Amino acid sequence: MPTRTSRTAWNGTLEQGSGQVELSSSGAATFDVSFPKRAAENADGTTSPEELIAAAHSSCYAMQLSALIAEAGGTPQSLEVTAEVSLGPDQPGFKLTGIKLTVRGEVDGLDADGFAKAAQAAKETCPVSKALTGVDITLDASLEG
Repeated sequence: MPTRTSRTAWNGTLEQGSGQVELSSSGAATFDVSFPKRAAENADGTTSPEELIAAAHSSCYAMQLSALIAEAGGTPQSLEVTAEVSLGPDQPGFKLTGIKLTVRGEVDGLDADGFAKAAQAAKETCPVSKALTGVDITLDASLEG
């Protein structure tokens, strides 16, 4: 499996500085980052490590869940996954205080119990979940339609 790369160029102090994070492997995008906007309710066009972790977690989880649904004999028609990553104070500095995964799925061939089992297994086995074992990860999963 390949290694993926991201690069950040930062200028200045934490409070007055800013930077850009580049998705180097794919070349898909470069995003502005700043600590004041990271800590604000309105990100105002900048991203943050927490948002990037949320993106990684929601996409990884969706892939893992689709594989586990198929292993259980189902066919995923659509999965909508949201990851909410929270940042809070720590000594020293800050830490991730929690991740809430929410998934709504339309699946053929699995009942609600089968979907719930696959959803829980995906939470435990997706590579990003495994990497984030020091963070409390909660799951809200349900079938739609």
